[in-house]
Amino acid sequence: MDDLRILFIGDVIGRPGRDTLAKLLPGLRQRERPDLVLANGENVAGGKGITPETGDDLLSAGVDFLTLGNHAWAKREGYDYLDLESRVVRPLNFPGRPPGKGMGVAATADGREVAVLNLCGRVFLDVNVDCPFRAATRALEELGGRTPFVLVDFHAEATSEKAAFGHYVDGRVSAVVGTHTHVQTADERVLPKGTAFITDVGMTGPVNSVIGVDRDQALQRFLTQLPTRLEVAPPPARLEAVVIDLDDDTGLAKGIRRLREDDV
Repeated sequence: MDDLRILFIGDVIGRPGRDTLAKLLPGLRQRERPDLVLANGENVAGGKGITPETGDDLLSAGVDFLTLGNHAWAKREGYDYLDLESRVVRPLNFPGRPPGKGMGVAATADGREVAVLNLCGRVFLDVNVDCPFRAATRALEELGGRTPFVLVDFHAEATSEKAAFGHYVDGRVSAVVGTHTHVQTADERVLPKGTAFITDVGMTGPVNSVIGVDRDQALQRFLTQLPTRLEVAPPPARLEAVVIDLDDDTGLAKGIRRLREDDV
């Protein structure tokens, strides 16, 4: 078979992000010819969380599989959705038994399987999660070599933690894509043992914003230090993503590159 190509789309922010993804993805599919399209949807519902309607918007627009993050449970109406929708995963390393699952398997049109693992970092994040490094090792042991293709969405704040995690699983997974900061980084590369890596894929959402939210509201919060309602900023919006090419025999990466598409 040919090498496997994955298109991973950065954090989709609210209605502007959903609309931009729906508008631009058909052209990206035609141009890039990905075997699988994934997106992070933890902010797809009003800028925080996911609901059945907003998740289905992304899936019906052509996304094959969704990952989430620390806001996975921000909308209670999404709890049953996380349990029932097999194409959505939330961070594996939250303690207890929260709604949803932390690892899933996506299938390409030609029947190849890609394991998708979602993990949340601990540095600078106001979350109480288990060690993502050890959680990843346990998950890989559970997979037991079922497929050579394993993609990890590492949802974290600190660049150092993301880099450390990439090297920790280098050669054991196909790719580690960082999410959460909504700012696309310019450090995409294949690590020494063959794992594709980028610190942050970026976001799919409003350009004239503060990481997706209304800039005036964000400024008010910074200037006054008072609680301020933060809403998703209006269009125009941009789609940010990475394209990852994987060797069909080993599952390791042959290349990774950034994409940035404006909705004009």
